[in-house]
Amino acid sequence: MTWIESVVRRLQRPLQRATPAPQAERLLPTMRESWRADVPGSLVVFLVALPLCLGIALASNAPMFSGLIAGVVGGLVVGAISGSQLMVSGPAAGLTAIVVSAIATLGSFEAFLASVVIGGALQIVLGLARAGQIGRYFPSAVVRGMLAAIGLILVLKQIPHAIGYDHDFEGDESFVQPDGDTTFSALQHALQAVQPGAILSSLAALGVLILWDRTALRRLRLVPGPLAAVLVGVGVNVLLEATGSAWALGGEHLVQLPVIAQVSDLAAHLALPDRSAFARGETWEIGVTIGIVASLETLLSLEATDRLDPHRRESPSSRELVAQGVGNLTCGLVGGLPVTGVIVRSAANIDAGSQTKLSALLHGVLLALAVVLAPTLLNHIPLAALAAILLYTGFKLAHPKIVRFVWTQGPPQFVPFLVTVIAILLTDLLHGIGIGLAVGFAFILFDQLRDPCYSVVSPAGAVLRRVQLHDHVSFLNKGTVARLLEDQKAGSRLELDASHCVYIDHDVLEYIGNFRQIALQRGIDLRLVGFKFPGEHGH
Repeated sequence: MTWIESVVRRLQRPLQRATPAPQAERLLPTMRESWRADVPGSLVVFLVALPLCLGIALASNAPMFSGLIAGVVGGLVVGAISGSQLMVSGPAAGLTAIVVSAIATLGSFEAFLASVVIGGALQIVLGLARAGQIGRYFPSAVVRGMLAAIGLILVLKQIPHAIGYDHDFEGDESFVQPDGDTTFSALQHALQAVQPGAILSSLAALGVLILWDRTALRRLRLVPGPLAAVLVGVGVNVLLEATGSAWALGGEHLVQLPVIAQVSDLAAHLALPDRSAFARGETWEIGVTIGIVASLETLLSLEATDRLDPHRRESPSSRELVAQGVGNLTCGLVGGLPVTGVIVRSAANIDAGSQTKLSALLHGVLLALAVVLAPTLLNHIPLAALAAILLYTGFKLAHPKIVRFVWTQGPPQFVPFLVTVIAILLTDLLHGIGIGLAVGFAFILFDQLRDPCYSVVSPAGAVLRRVQLHDHVSFLNKGTVARLLEDQKAGSRLELDASHCVYIDHDVLEYIGNFRQIALQRGIDLRLVGFKFPGEHGH
């Protein structure tokens, strides 16, 4: 099976999956058994997460170290508590606009940290209240659309980095960028500022990724393809520097990790929340916003990650909210940006072959070690080489075969899918998801309105028409029931049987009760079986 077929099959799975049988659970990998896959996978996630943590902090007008702290907390704290084996958490681009506005409103980053603490506490409460079950109700077409849209965003946003135009921060998902460009205008500007060295580096890295998947190189399990691709990209730039070429990359075209001279200096980069900010109403409003938005993005990412999981494991969503809450509480106390589950890092984690959450934990360790031990070394990595990894991941998520599959499912699946993709591309992840959910739920409501909610059980031509209501009759079925009753002609005989109903909405029940008098006036013989009307013993 090719990697394309593998990704397409994962995205074709239904969202709701049965819990694996005990025999199947024993076949699932454990951290002790899968370390040979998880350790290389953690290196890939680390390489992807490093520039994203820095870029999101930069775009948030927050200290550079706050992004790295969030990445470490997302890996070590959230990863340790989470029940998901493959989702990776860290600072999210979807919260960037909220963070920028909050820091400006509250006046300082330290005051903003108080809001992060509040947001984390709210998530813990939501998790303990089992609010994570909301994630089960996201329409599958919207989740597929989110994955495809993220894939397209990765391709469109990383092309400028791949050719040397690094004005926008890594990890940006919004259509309108902080520098004033849009996704499409940035592509135009990038074509006018091409760096030949970046093209060489990204093409070399991309070539390694393609060959790694399609040749015997994939047998080198301890050396993942993305790591080899980055090393080749670095090698290309080092060679250009050694030969004195003008094509050699430097400055903004390389990873820019803050350099810590000694471990004791690390404490100076940690920030504590301003305790006086807890007395301000704005702090609590922003904290609630962070808690709700971060929870929504996490639940969406969790559903998408479970869909991509080759072992089809179903992660406990309420436990995930608790894990994220503890993570954000920690970030607020030590100076980190708010964290969520993020699909880009999670998709890279799965694509690297990781099997358990050991990969997410180790990526947090690597981020912590990188800050202290290897900043100078890592600052030689061209962003173009890292862009190649994200381009490759994005192409898999948005492969045309996935679009063709959703097309075959008909308009109720394809329209919400397409709307979600377009909305995310032209706005940002959260607004696009909101539009997609609205369209997806509209189709669900339309299907419910068309649902007859009853079955005719009398034989054809019978004088008495017997109709049996289904087990659940909601308020959405009121119109259907009303049409059934109002279409009865004078002299007709109708038996309405509710003996198999588990639930009948109060509005529907009230309408049927009121129709009894209308039936008498019209000369309709209406028989009601199994109904219990308010204030009556039965009917």
